Amino acid sequence: MKKFLTVTIFSGLFTLLKMLSGFVIGKVIAIYTGPSGIAMIGQLQSIISIMSGVVTAPVGNGVVRYTAENHEKGYFQCTPWWRASIKLSLILYIVIACVSIILSNYISLYFFSSTEYSWLIILACSALPLSIANTLLASILNGQQNYRQYIISGMVSVVISTTILILMTVAYSLKGALISVSLNTAIAGIVLVIYCRRKEWFSLSSFSGVVTKAYTKGILNYSFMSFVSALSLPIALLIARKLMIAETGWENAGQWQAVWKISEAYLAIMTIALSTYFMPRLSAINESMEIRKEVNNLSLVIVPFTAVIAFGIYIFRDLSISLLFTKDFYEARNLFLYQLIGDVVKIASFVYAYPMLAQGRIKTFITSEILFSLSFIFLVHVFLNIWGIQGANIAYMINYSIYFCFTFIFTNFINPKIK
Repeated sequence: MKKFLTVTIFSGLFTLLKMLSGFVIGKVIAIYTGPSGIAMIGQLQSIISIMSGVVTAPVGNGVVRYTAENHEKGYFQCTPWWRASIKLSLILYIVIACVSIILSNYISLYFFSSTEYSWLIILACSALPLSIANTLLASILNGQQNYRQYIISGMVSVVISTTILILMTVAYSLKGALISVSLNTAIAGIVLVIYCRRKEWFSLSSFSGVVTKAYTKGILNYSFMSFVSALSLPIALLIARKLMIAETGWENAGQWQAVWKISEAYLAIMTIALSTYFMPRLSAINESMEIRKEVNNLSLVIVPFTAVIAFGIYIFRDLSISLLFTKDFYEARNLFLYQLIGDVVKIASFVYAYPMLAQGRIKTFITSEILFSLSFIFLVHVFLNIWGIQGANIAYMINYSIYFCFTFIFTNFINPKIK
């Protein structure tokens, strides 16, 4: 637990920088593009999350796990897993690149109601190889438990990408912001390549060579989970946001997106700490009963901590809106309550969902991701007709409440019985 708190402090510093970055970016974008611009950028970020999530699925949690298990024996024991992950990512990239370029006009028309943004889809697609490099190198550092290096490199990339986005937005308004968002993960990839270039394990031989079926199969198991996770939530958000736009207009969708961005910013403290500490920690534990104990102990710390932060944000929501956005976003103050309650439940459910990832419970994880993404879309559709834009926040809260019940029961009662 002491180590987790140490990681949380470092993660907190990283997240504080990301929050400040997000606040500055949000303010600049709000001034130059307004609520409709915020909504458009939200749509683009979801599209990029889908493409990037698919191609980086093999170099994510699987690399973290197998690096965590083998790095103490020497980095050469990890290289077969790294090679297998890169091979799978490159195959996926070829597929995604072809599909995205061919269908760029249709994607733009469906999510932006215009074909004029098809070039953004192609631009984002061209940056995906650097996204693969970013995720792979970050996963290796994470698996080696080099928390400080992992976080410092992340902080450097945040500073650089934030500076570029602000300059582009000021110079070219909405178009500049959209271009910068498209290249964000590519910038992070360049930073990590430069940062890791002098590492002993950073060489062509570590990432290229013969790949056997055993290693490919091991990475594939995690790739399926990451693949589904990368698709489910971003697609659900894209569809949900499209429903909001259709039912309430771009302006209201922008108000909702503003609250969502604030949630993303402060929840990053917990999610970064969990992915940095919790995934390698659970991967190193073989007994389900020990994992259950670890999860329950951590939940007693992280859930109250999240609740305190959420309460503070609710109390100072007017100040947050005035500092981060403009007077055009004043109506967003009415959308905080259910969103923040949902945030607390979301983090609690994430804590109890990690055993599925760490132990490779593929069928359970994939089924739950798909079902709860579909239920979120369904609830948003139903509640928008009843409560307007507020219905999206209520749907979010109810959906994660149900998901928490599922993950809590799975980790405490079902998982310990699985051999």
